[in-house]
Amino acid sequence: MSKVRLSGGVGPVAIEEHWLDDDGLVPNNVDWPLRIYRAAFAAAQAASGPGAENVIEAHFAANGWSGAWVNGIYDFHHYHASSHEVLGLARGFADVQFGGASGPVVRVAASDAVFIPAGVGHCRVGGSGDLTVVGAYPGGMAYDTRRATPAERLASLPLISRVPRPRFDPVTGDAT
Repeated sequence: MSKVRLSGGVGPVAIEEHWLDDDGLVPNNVDWPLRIYRAAFAAAQAASGPGAENVIEAHFAANGWSGAWVNGIYDFHHYHASSHEVLGLARGFADVQFGGASGPVVRVAASDAVFIPAGVGHCRVGGSGDLTVVGAYPGGMAYDTRRATPAERLASLPLISRVPRPRFDPVTGDAT
């Protein structure tokens, strides 16, 4: 785990990294770890109250991540083969299984953010009724939704390897 200081006066944020192996159904990503940024938006969220979604979306956009949406997290194992994804939790909490059916279950909560590299599986297995998530993609890239099946995995492998590095980290703003 490392700590970084975010721009804009946000304090140090603990970053958890998880390297996830191909499980035969979900390819995951050999080049990038899943990153969980704890309390990344705590100060901004406290200041904005009901506008937390707007604060998170604007932060992602300032770092070159766009195509934002506001919703939840699917309750089935899926991944994106054509783009990386970032999730910012505006409200509530979720227990998310990453990497496929045998991967770790991690609780993420309001003010946390998650960088999900192309190919990394994710599935909400529990959480609060008020869960609200802001999602975005580097440069507003088009994304696809793939299910955890042998055929989808095989078709996805060449796509995942061609997804470019994002120019900037969606949360810290650092060059990648």
